[in-house]
Amino acid sequence: MGEPAYPLDFLESDGQSWPVQGTWTYEDYLRLPDDGRRYEVLRGVLYVTPSPIYDHQFAVIRLGYYLTDFILKNDLGVLLPAPFDVRLPRKLADPVEPDLLWVRKGNEPKAGDKDFSGVPDLVVEVLSPGTRGRDQGIKVSIYQEAGIPEYWLVDPKARTVVIYGQSEDGRRYVEWARGGVEDVVGSTVLAGLRLAVDKIFPC
Repeated sequence: MGEPAYPLDFLESDGQSWPVQGTWTYEDYLRLPDDGRRYEVLRGVLYVTPSPIYDHQFAVIRLGYYLTDFILKNDLGVLLPAPFDVRLPRKLADPVEPDLLWVRKGNEPKAGDKDFSGVPDLVVEVLSPGTRGRDQGIKVSIYQEAGIPEYWLVDPKARTVVIYGQSEDGRRYVEWARGGVEDVVGSTVLAGLRLAVDKIFPC
């Protein structure tokens, strides 16, 4: 689950052949059917995400609420949930669909935009059975290489939040914080944020 979508027999042909894995572009992605699946193109490879489970959606909504409240109160920009196309530099991901992303004030998408091209200031992925390997593997390297300052991995099964930040030389992510249900976590980019981890997950 969460593996690259290959072979692509499940796609209905529109009279054009689909690219081989590793050569997908955003233009190819835009031809995909609106079939309820969530697609991403990571380093030219098409991935398909199965429907998330309850724990995943619960955590996304709860975390989105607390982050949005903090961001709005401090006039810091905008928090967006998936699905929203994020086109990272150098086609590292074109697009990727983080569960949540924060874009600092002054760099937000404009009204009517269908995607965001650039580097978000924070991305959040909530782990689920169908995405765990991808979120902890290829996305870590892509987000780090793109220069995203902070990456949260939220695990409803373990009931933990792990926060990664860029190393001093910018060549890798380092674990900045880790919290369980009895802990409070903060952020390197949202100064002053304090979030009780137990508020994120269903009882």
